[in-house]
Amino acid sequence: MHLAGKVSRELPPTRSLRGVAAGVQEKKGRSRLPHLYTTFVKLEWSGFVEETEEHCMCCSVKEEQISIALIVQRICRIAQIGQVMSFEFRILMFGIGTALVIFVIIADISEVEEEIANSVLNAAPTSLVTYRKSKVVSSSLPGIKRKTSNSSSPEWTFNRTLSNLIRKNILRFLDAERDISILKSTFKPGDVIHYIFDRQSTTNISENLYHLLPTVSPMKNQHYKRCAIVGNSGILLNSSCGREIDSHDFVIRCNLAPVEEYATDVGLRTNLVTMNPSVVQRAFQDLNSEEWVQRFVHRLQSLSGSVLWIPAFMAKGGEERVEWAIRLILLHTVNVRTAFPSLRLLHAVRGYWLTNHVQIKRPTTGLLMYTMATRFCDEIHLYGFWPFAHDPDGKPVKYHYYDTLTYHYTSSASPHTMPLEFRTLSALHRQGALRLHTGPCRLPT
Repeated sequence: MHLAGKVSRELPPTRSLRGVAAGVQEKKGRSRLPHLYTTFVKLEWSGFVEETEEHCMCCSVKEEQISIALIVQRICRIAQIGQVMSFEFRILMFGIGTALVIFVIIADISEVEEEIANSVLNAAPTSLVTYRKSKVVSSSLPGIKRKTSNSSSPEWTFNRTLSNLIRKNILRFLDAERDISILKSTFKPGDVIHYIFDRQSTTNISENLYHLLPTVSPMKNQHYKRCAIVGNSGILLNSSCGREIDSHDFVIRCNLAPVEEYATDVGLRTNLVTMNPSVVQRAFQDLNSEEWVQRFVHRLQSLSGSVLWIPAFMAKGGEERVEWAIRLILLHTVNVRTAFPSLRLLHAVRGYWLTNHVQIKRPTTGLLMYTMATRFCDEIHLYGFWPFAHDPDGKPVKYHYYDTLTYHYTSSASPHTMPLEFRTLSALHRQGALRLHTGPCRLPT
């Protein structure tokens, strides 16, 4: 028995394949066949049959005929070969054909995505597309003196129009009110989640984690006039910015940085704080003793109702630390509102900046917080953003204000592009979209 195919074309059923071939021969020498050149030919497998007369007839059509004849000839030849193919080989050929179809579909999708990105770029505020051309601050900053950063200084004026345009443009990519956290209604205990940066690895929603998922967004219907985002650069040391930071309506801090010992420079108020899983290992010694457990619990308790934002699904390796933190929160009934960012947030944020020609690799926590804060803050002030080893006066600056960790800001191995992010934020500062504080704050009189 042989696997054969019935070749047909999408014309009225009264005309057979033999008739098509005959028509091709009759019209030899003409430039084209009316209507036939737009006709599709398909191979319909009819099962195991002995007869192959139709295939042999088809394969006699000469190759120099018009396209429809060539298509018929190729299909018939394939069917003829199929009679002697092994079953395994036919499966292999089918697999190759399927792969080619998928490749074409993916290529089409890529073209559509590129068109969408271009359309968004065309709609983006002109300032965001052109600010990269502005003169920016370098790491050495020759001749620039460190100035006080009083918000009321005439050196900076809030550009509300530009700020609103940026907010509108970011909303094309993400809605921070929704994407700040996945919700209880989205998952159930035991559900499998693929890590964002390691799609081959998975984790499960534990009972404890599910218990801490919010039922509604912690930022639902929230809006503030003035917000402060506090980075952790050593540029904050001796800045006396604590009171100024605490005067904002909403204060965002990064990676559970300590505040009590540095309150004069960084303030105490916290409304939202991030906690990468690596913080448990780096800042709290992996909770390897009761002393470090107590320090960690004390830091969580000091948050007093703040939002604790835990990026638990970024990359494999931090799941144990996330579970430790969750257990301690439940055990000690810590008064925090936990949030776990949506699985699309980071790619959406990166997509926004890439569309605006800011070629970041992976957005830092600070840039993530700024991008989200545009959704619920009118005027945004940044403190502790300084990705350079020296200040404008050439004095050494610690990577973090609270530890001795060192960092190579321009290393190609780094997942972040901090100097580029800083130059971008500096340009937005000059245009009044945000306020970037990099010097000492003026004490209130």
